[in-house]
Amino acid sequence: METSPSSRLGIAAISIDQPVWQLENGWFGDTIPRKFTQHTGIEARSISVDDEVTMGLKAVRRLQQESGCNLADCRGIVFVSPSFIPPSVARRHLTPHEATRERPGRAARQLAREVGVRRCRTLGLNWFCCGYSRAFSVVTRRWAPRLGLERDDFLLVVVATRISRITDYGCTTTGGLFGDMASATILAPMTSRRYPVHFEIVRADAGKQPVDRPAFDFHRRSHVAVPAAGGARGHDETRLVYSLDGMTIADLAPRAMSAAVVEGLAAVGLRGTDVDFVVPHQAGTGIVRFTGMKLEEAGVGGELINGLTRRTGNVSACSIPHALRESWSRLRGLVACPTAAVGSPGRPEVLQGCILLRSTAVHEAQVRAAA
Repeated sequence: METSPSSRLGIAAISIDQPVWQLENGWFGDTIPRKFTQHTGIEARSISVDDEVTMGLKAVRRLQQESGCNLADCRGIVFVSPSFIPPSVARRHLTPHEATRERPGRAARQLAREVGVRRCRTLGLNWFCCGYSRAFSVVTRRWAPRLGLERDDFLLVVVATRISRITDYGCTTTGGLFGDMASATILAPMTSRRYPVHFEIVRADAGKQPVDRPAFDFHRRSHVAVPAAGGARGHDETRLVYSLDGMTIADLAPRAMSAAVVEGLAAVGLRGTDVDFVVPHQAGTGIVRFTGMKLEEAGVGGELINGLTRRTGNVSACSIPHALRESWSRLRGLVACPTAAVGSPGRPEVLQGCILLRSTAVHEAQVRAAA
């Protein structure tokens, strides 16, 4: 079915807000294996002292400063947070009052109030490291065809990941993997003059796939070491933390990302040789290298973007917007952005998604002017 010009969307701007507190690998001592940096590329990660809504608010304010966007033109906000506790876990481990604070939908409405946006649809999502691709899928497939966006209206995808609050810092497998970050992305109609689009969304999708066994869950831990300001070490008497089967994830994620790209290209009648750049979820340099190998086996070409975890860690659902922002002036042509993530806690499933983007004449002109 042909889409109307008002329902075709693209990325007009992305802003990133990274917390200033950096936790270096040295803090972990012998907890991190000696080959950790070699395998992941991670030397430090940011830790936020703000909650997820405050983080998202800071990213939106930065977006206003950098792009000059008028929030009166915003018609919808999708708020994504992979650090919220899933409902199945919240029911087991939290009080009803605590569980209420873990609802992404509630956080999305709160964020809309904080930024002063009215006449605005809201949606809250988790979807872990696939949250960005899931948000794009919802916006392009459900929202855009029904909202009747005017030429200068736009939608916001806001991501806030604060996995530091659910990390077991004593775990040799996961303690050093993740960092905190927030992002805000303007999605505007292709006809917009006020918010010119740099990357058209060709396709966006995210879904679940079954696997042999669960690789992710939550647990209550006692006397957990946690970082404190200034590089000190503190302890939580009790902490709800996630756990990962690292070897299983390292095997599943590259295969899932490669499959998502292949499926996405086939769905819109494109070939692997049509891809100019691949910007995968930056889970770690090793996983991205393995993803590149699987993509080559599948006949997908293009330059592979890697190595963005050095001072951020794995920033989960913020990974793709961060990578796009960091590579903005390099990216041209068809850009594939695959993601992979753990499924629901305790379930044998993996999440995978892919956003296909194509640079516009506006973007090409900006790149030439900056050269």
